[in-house]
Amino acid sequence: MTDLVRQEIATAAHRIIVKVGTRVLTREDGTLDRDRIKNLAQQINSLLDAGRQVVLVSSGAVGAGMSQLGLRQRPKDLAHLQAVAAIGQTNLIEAYDFHFREHGRHAAQILLTAEDLKHRTSYLNVRNTLLRLLEIGAVPIVNENDTVAVDELATTFGDNDRLAALMTNVVQAQLLVILSDVEGLYDGDPSEAGSKIVPTVAVIDDSIHALVRDKKSGLSKGGMASKLEAARIATTAGENVVIAPGRGESTLVDVADGKSVGTLFLAQGKIISPFKRWIGFSAQTQGSIVVDDGAARAISTNGRSLLAIGISDVSGSFEKGDVVAIRDANACELARGLTNYSAADVLRIKGLKSDEIATALGHRPYDEVIHRDNLVVIDR
Repeated sequence: MTDLVRQEIATAAHRIIVKVGTRVLTREDGTLDRDRIKNLAQQINSLLDAGRQVVLVSSGAVGAGMSQLGLRQRPKDLAHLQAVAAIGQTNLIEAYDFHFREHGRHAAQILLTAEDLKHRTSYLNVRNTLLRLLEIGAVPIVNENDTVAVDELATTFGDNDRLAALMTNVVQAQLLVILSDVEGLYDGDPSEAGSKIVPTVAVIDDSIHALVRDKKSGLSKGGMASKLEAARIATTAGENVVIAPGRGESTLVDVADGKSVGTLFLAQGKIISPFKRWIGFSAQTQGSIVVDDGAARAISTNGRSLLAIGISDVSGSFEKGDVVAIRDANACELARGLTNYSAADVLRIKGLKSDEIATALGHRPYDEVIHRDNLVVIDR
């Protein structure tokens, strides 16, 4: 079934990020399922033939390594995991390349760590490379660099759901499709007969987070909680997200055709510029500025700049031009931005009116501590 909203979103989605998880790409014994990769390549090729551009964010390196080594259980220790991932990554990309070449396509391997997106120069390098690959009709296959990214293997922080959301921001894709081992977001426990898929989520709020029912597994590190966080990142930047069943033979094509598959998360507000996407979701913060309730409302609701009068505290050591987090009185992060003043200077001018800054510092280069043009709200 096709609805008008999904049809409109699908029609506008010229550039799509597809994320496929470990559970989708592996068999029950944890080894790589090459038939699934073949089917995925066929579906992506159909999208490319229709004039769309696709970036694939793929897990599965550890599963591929297990296949190569004949392992039946996922290794427990970090060094062993990294070794298996290193072996599996070559097998994984070879499988993709083989099946994309069947359609006359080229697969391009991009291995990243969080550090590659935190710094503006390397972030732009990644963006430029991806855009050029898309221009020449290749299929970029992005994965966390498991052999060196400790957090990716040891915890759920930095998993490929988040990486896919960041890739959506890097290349300004209009749609993120997360192919999962579940049908979508359920309104109850998926194992219970009465539970149904939530077709559309307008806002990711506490009621939506309450629906998460994660299962622990030796294969996948993400779970629905991380998928919701990925959806939050992408929708906050103004893009749409679909969580859909990854084992369906035509799921990706159906989503691109605007059919009612899985759960659709609607974009929130206006599309954020590439520069603000880097500030809000990829850059590394160097400290925090705590604001009072009035300043928090002005920033999050009214789109205002941060003035010194609304600042109550400062933490960390940052300089002019650094990215800092803006937190409310409860220490919740509500925005990020480029500061016009160092931490030491902010401490001296906090609580002051703008026309009092010159008296405190001897000069007043800026009226705003963070101008709204360099500020992005990350919790609406």
